[in-house]
Amino acid sequence: MMNRRRVATITAISLVLLVGVVLAALPLEMRFRPEPVRAGNAVGDAKCLSCHEQKASFEETAHRLTSRLPTRGNIDASFASGQNVYQTANPYVRFRMDSTRSGFYETAVTGRPPDTLTRTERIDIVTGSGRKGQSFLYWHGDELYQLPVSWWRGFGWQNSPGYRDGSVNFSRPILPRCLECHSSGAQSVPALTGDNRYHANTLILGVTCETCHGSGKAHVRRESWPMSAVPRALVAANIVNPARLPRARKIDGCALCHSGPGTLRTTAFSYVPGQPIDPHLAVQTMPPNQAPDVHGNQVELLELSKCFRSSQMTCATCHDVHQTQRDVAALSGRCLTCHTPQSCGLFPQHGNALVGRCVDCHMPRQPSQILVATANGRQLRPEVRSHWIKVYRDLPATNSASKSTSVSSPLAHYRR
Repeated sequence: MMNRRRVATITAISLVLLVGVVLAALPLEMRFRPEPVRAGNAVGDAKCLSCHEQKASFEETAHRLTSRLPTRGNIDASFASGQNVYQTANPYVRFRMDSTRSGFYETAVTGRPPDTLTRTERIDIVTGSGRKGQSFLYWHGDELYQLPVSWWRGFGWQNSPGYRDGSVNFSRPILPRCLECHSSGAQSVPALTGDNRYHANTLILGVTCETCHGSGKAHVRRESWPMSAVPRALVAANIVNPARLPRARKIDGCALCHSGPGTLRTTAFSYVPGQPIDPHLAVQTMPPNQAPDVHGNQVELLELSKCFRSSQMTCATCHDVHQTQRDVAALSGRCLTCHTPQSCGLFPQHGNALVGRCVDCHMPRQPSQILVATANGRQLRPEVRSHWIKVYRDLPATNSASKSTSVSSPLAHYRR
């Protein structure tokens, strides 16, 4: 009898203690609110990867490499003599790019020797992974500007988008909305004039883990608790896992940077992962007869697709943002989870030769109409894969050396 009473007493005390622990943990659970990453609460990718080593491939993705400090390894362009000069359409204006022990520089040279004027600015930030090219930024005090010459893959040093060819101009400002998609955080300097002023020490380069998962500070603190304190299972993970979000919120996380420039309704870098994008960003709507541009409008184009409208697909259906994905045949394999090769109208003529070509045919590369640079009388337009999944017909042939670049239709190969 005594043993039973003792067991009952111990059980009751244990239950009381367990309830106490749960009640003590609930405020911690309720207190968690995802935060956008900023210099004061960021833990950095290295800390994330110390536990999530399987995600290390993220460090080589275009997202992560979209802005970096200038090093010889981070700049794809050549500074070799004979390859480091851009001669503009104006015979009296050229630009020279130099790599020295003190850094990397762009110099505008006006006039002809010996009577020349020069202006030199340092390359402080590299933007772009290099797959299509790279552009460069420089600091003037706390003001951030784009340099007038970029590196375009296949063309070399050429005029930067937004700059007039043949003139000396270093004054294109980097606005918060631009920076929001090419970095993870920056604190603006309040100013009566100019929206391109930032505290340089708050700039978090590249799209980091915390851009999509929220600040990791509370999560790291929770994971560092001794198991004997409060059982971790009773406390929120204090991190956003996009895989567990509703469909609309998953897409909103991508729409932050893949829904066009938009108009900020709040301050830049204040979007909280897992929350609706609309209170933060007013997405530009296109007229019914005009499709969104392929540059930066992937979400709108995807939402126009029948595949999207007739399924529960999200961006993650095809993309693993933790990996570099360049294998078009492998991506086409995602299409075959819903479709079969036999459903293609060209299958009777070409059979299984179509396998692996879904993306090339139904999501072709197209030249951007808004990201344009003019260099020596020709327009440079990077080609971006369209995310409007449909049947494309009669696209013009590609001629990258012409005044207006375009893209050829892969279907033309099969119609010959």
